[in-house]
Amino acid sequence: MTSRPDLEAITNESLGRRLRELRLRSGKSLRAVARELGISASAVSQIERGTMRPSVSRLIAFVSAIGAPLAAVFDTPDAKAPDSGTASSAPPPPATFAIRRSFEVGAIELAGGVTFRRLSPVPTPDVEFFESTYPPRAVSTAHGRFLEHDGYEVGTVTAGELTIEFETEIVTLAAGDSITFPCSRPHIIGNRSETVTAVATWLIVHR
Repeated sequence: MTSRPDLEAITNESLGRRLRELRLRSGKSLRAVARELGISASAVSQIERGTMRPSVSRLIAFVSAIGAPLAAVFDTPDAKAPDSGTASSAPPPPATFAIRRSFEVGAIELAGGVTFRRLSPVPTPDVEFFESTYPPRAVSTAHGRFLEHDGYEVGTVTAGELTIEFETEIVTLAAGDSITFPCSRPHIIGNRSETVTAVATWLIVHR
């Protein structure tokens, strides 16, 4: 097996194609998704064509609007199936296991240089497990709106500092600090440092 530690981030075009595929699969029209996101149909089209890079908040709002898990955007129809404890390419039953090597999944680069990387080897029902990297001064929203979505969130900062802004308070987390909160609580995540990149792992449990 050839290692690819320098695997490039998933391109805007690939992300856009995947979002369009997921939207069509959901049966929702482009205009319906635009209404739910509070943006124009033209803006949704630009995201799907890869000419506009969504922010963290907009990506999560998009997949929420079409009823898809965030993990789904990392997969493509021709993606290589991960190694599992069986010879079948179907999702492994509970008695087996699944492995995806670090070089087999690229990160998604979003607006502001924020990157998301799925940590779970395969999509896991009702659970999202991923890593986020926020460069200096990066924020989860490019439009100033607080994000609300389904689930319950648990995060641990592994490098740098992240600020979680709620409607009535602001919490700063340093490396090793953790936080948990319902995703329905409006929030904005950002890195206020001028020089240090922040990295965190996140677990979102859907109820």
